[in-house]
Amino acid sequence: MNPEITQALFSAYLQGSASAADAATVRAWLAQPANQLLAQHWMLQHWDGLETQPAPAIEEPDYEAMLTRLHGRLAFGTSRPVAAPAPRWRRWAAAAAVAGAVLGGGSWWLTQQAAPASQTLATAYGQTRTVQLSDGTSVTLNGHSTLRYPTAWTPGKPREVWLDGEGYFAVQHQADNQRFVVHTTAGFNVEVLGTKFTVSRRQDRGRVVLLSGKVRVHFDDRQRPDVLLAPGELVETREVRPAEPVVMAYRKVRSAAAYASWKDAELVLDETTIAELAARLQDTYGLEVEVDTPELNQRKVTGTLPVRDLDVLLQSLEETLHVKAKRQGNHLILTERP
Repeated sequence: MNPEITQALFSAYLQGSASAADAATVRAWLAQPANQLLAQHWMLQHWDGLETQPAPAIEEPDYEAMLTRLHGRLAFGTSRPVAAPAPRWRRWAAAAAVAGAVLGGGSWWLTQQAAPASQTLATAYGQTRTVQLSDGTSVTLNGHSTLRYPTAWTPGKPREVWLDGEGYFAVQHQADNQRFVVHTTAGFNVEVLGTKFTVSRRQDRGRVVLLSGKVRVHFDDRQRPDVLLAPGELVETREVRPAEPVVMAYRKVRSAAAYASWKDAELVLDETTIAELAARLQDTYGLEVEVDTPELNQRKVTGTLPVRDLDVLLQSLEETLHVKAKRQGNHLILTERP
């Protein structure tokens, strides 16, 4: 059985003290896009810790040589020479180079490591939390989501945050038109000036729904044109391979507010299939949902359900869907009623 990926195991991997089996497990975990935000957060803490340690009274190590050896252990081939930074930034340079090799998404990490001090807000399954950013922007996270944001904005640069999971943004417009950018691990980021919208990155799918204002969706693939959304429009992507999203839908929706209803403890279903509902329950509550027949999976339902309490939600599902919802721990079975 593979060990659980903990921060201690991850740090051991960075230090090169993990066993070969543990290192392979960590590399497999890092290859999953959904784990990159947490990995980057742990990496920041790891290198922050090194910065606070007293400097030993010995000659400073050759960090470039250390990186070359680490790249070799990770089987990334011969590393390119790294320009020597000022001594007090050597650990940060090492962190950036390691992250670029390990995560394979260097632009994400390099953007973050150069940013000012930051904070991380995370939610458990079934939990929502709201944070007020220093510019007056409000962000509400849905269950099983993470937001990383600077404690203060850098003048003259975009306001940038990093999201994994699902979030509702009410962005405060700035007098100098300072941009606000939401980075995701779904192969795109969202740029706005002042607006309200939701961003979701769940499993292999990404989604942006605009409630008011105007947003531009930039794709990591520079060959793909940007998408400009008007209020009430949606764009959805699906990863064919990691970091290669394909636009699956770009359309007007009947109710954009329905996609943000979870922030008000409601789940609005609008011709939603049971299969789509099962995916939402898994992403938000950590439930493993089993649907007993393919026909039930394709049934569509419309209605509004309370989501503040999971037991009440399941009871409402039974009444609305005319099914039996049997829960055993995190396992939920949906069956047709006789």
